[in-house]
Amino acid sequence: MSTAPCDPYRPVAHLRPPRNSVHDPNGLVFHDGHYHVCYQYNPYGATHANMHWGHFRSTDLLSWEPLPIALSPTPDGEDADGCFSGNAVSDGDRLVAFYSAHREDRSPQHQPVTSATSRDGGRTFSPRGELVIPAWPDDCTMYRDPYVWRDGDGWRMLVGSALADGRGAALLYESPDLNDWTYLGPFDAREQEPVGGTGLHTGEGWECPQYLPAQSGRPGALIFSAWNDHDGERCVTALVGEERGNVFEAGPPVLVDHGPDCYAPALLRAPGGTTHAEGGGGGRWLLWGWSWEAREEAWSVADGWAGVLTLPREISVSGDGTLRQHPAAELLALRGGHAVHAEDTTHGPEPVELGSVGRAFDLTARLETTGAAGLRLLTTPDGSEYLDIRLDAAAGELLVDRDHASLDARAHGGSFLMPCPTDQPVDLRLVVDHSMAEVFLTSTGQVLTLRFYPTGDGPWRLQARTTRDARLNYAVDAWELLPLAIKEQSADTELPQGRPT
Repeated sequence: MSTAPCDPYRPVAHLRPPRNSVHDPNGLVFHDGHYHVCYQYNPYGATHANMHWGHFRSTDLLSWEPLPIALSPTPDGEDADGCFSGNAVSDGDRLVAFYSAHREDRSPQHQPVTSATSRDGGRTFSPRGELVIPAWPDDCTMYRDPYVWRDGDGWRMLVGSALADGRGAALLYESPDLNDWTYLGPFDAREQEPVGGTGLHTGEGWECPQYLPAQSGRPGALIFSAWNDHDGERCVTALVGEERGNVFEAGPPVLVDHGPDCYAPALLRAPGGTTHAEGGGGGRWLLWGWSWEAREEAWSVADGWAGVLTLPREISVSGDGTLRQHPAAELLALRGGHAVHAEDTTHGPEPVELGSVGRAFDLTARLETTGAAGLRLLTTPDGSEYLDIRLDAAAGELLVDRDHASLDARAHGGSFLMPCPTDQPVDLRLVVDHSMAEVFLTSTGQVLTLRFYPTGDGPWRLQARTTRDARLNYAVDAWELLPLAIKEQSADTELPQGRPT
């Protein structure tokens, strides 16, 4: 069936269940011809509580089948108070999920690793019942979020942590059989340091570490979510470098997503193909992130849902060490009617009307300007509500401004920057899906994710705008964004056995 919602803010081309709260993507794996996507899920409401693993699978990234809840807390077990984040691996005929076992009577920042196994394609999982790694290193002040991958004939695991000396770290383990694990020390660890000129830093601890191995002579990337115990700003960071023995040697941190509303991304190694335009072996890698709400919690609770997964993104590291992302190629099949085609030059200051779009659309643009110029998405007839994308050629910045993107005061505002080239046209792709906007800077491989909550019913309008002294050459195309096809959920895919205590 179509996922087209009645709720004007619920995305249609982004993966999430019909109701309740969605958090980190987990257990991403290709197994037996299917992409499996699990996610942190509260089956009882739209708040961060009662953590289970929800589960979808697909053969093509376009049509999705909800499977029964993959992981549920075991009363009085090691995970009695929540099955928190982790990943899954395909090993012959079995899927093995590794995850953070949460108990309130433990330290709240220490969630040791346990596992569960499926031998029926992910329809049911049998918990191990005991911890895979019984104890964390003594110098860890935070410990959680395993990430396991095949390494030659064996396996490796990273666990996110914060160390007592103030460093964030990804701790490395190895195993011959997924059962017995040996601690090898920090894969990488460093004190808090700035991430470019963003004002963000690498955090007190590293959550949800993910590893994109080097391939075909190109560097690898260690991706983590920068965590702060005292509610500081969080971001998703990558260290680009190479593995030498049991240590990852990398350069300065870079942002994985320049927006405010993407966190805890996870990787999936997909079969076949190559990554982006770089060529080389190793298949391709996909990434999903968690996009939280950017509105008051009471609003999303009243609507009965919160959180959504980002579009699946193909991710790679280019030969010069640049991290590049773009929407998975399969998503081009979600383009419907060609709603806008506009190509011209404007000198301003009067805006140029480009055409109308609905609440879900996929847009490409080539912009070349001598000053400050960009696109505006107007979501009310009088133009009082709008989302701006502005290019400043002199400063080398692309700015996305949502300060006027909702007339509802419960929605968050703010403006957010991505660096962009100054000596060439800027190519971008904007995917808007109701309350979700993802801006891909095709020229550089960067991305910016944000949420916004327009009150206008539509149709929405696109404009090209320049300052008085600027010239803008533009070519803009936009297509209707079709919904994913998601099968009807049965009762056993929505609720686990029993109720939370």
